[in-house]
Amino acid sequence: QLQLVESGGGLVQPGGSLRLSCTTSGSSLDYYAVTWIRQAPGKEREVVSCSDGNTHYADSVKGRFTISRDDAKNTVYLQMNNLKPEDTGVYRCAAKWATMCGTGYDYWGQGTQVTVSS
Repeated sequence: QLQLVESGGGLVQPGGSLRLSCTTSGSSLDYYAVTWIRQAPGKEREVVSCSDGNTHYADSVKGRFTISRDDAKNTVYLQMNNLKPEDTGVYRCAAKWATMCGTGYDYWGQGTQVTVSS
């Protein structure tokens, strides 16, 4: 059993930055691959980034977003720089009991809203 809680969303102007946090509890993060997923109204769900010891990024955010882990705090971060309006959406973290990233998630957070607008 793993619990995930996201925080750090908000309203930011284009070109600005936000850092999202996914704080976990219930188990060691060593056993989980953690993924950031976003979805905007009327758009398909998009996998943004995943951490499994290595880091992985969608082409749409590569070079702008960075995923990192702080095992002492049981937290996974998503640093988002040079934000664009198309980055707007609800960002959720998800985890699966696996050593590599991939589809299929066992646990989900509730999500945090990111709005990029002038």
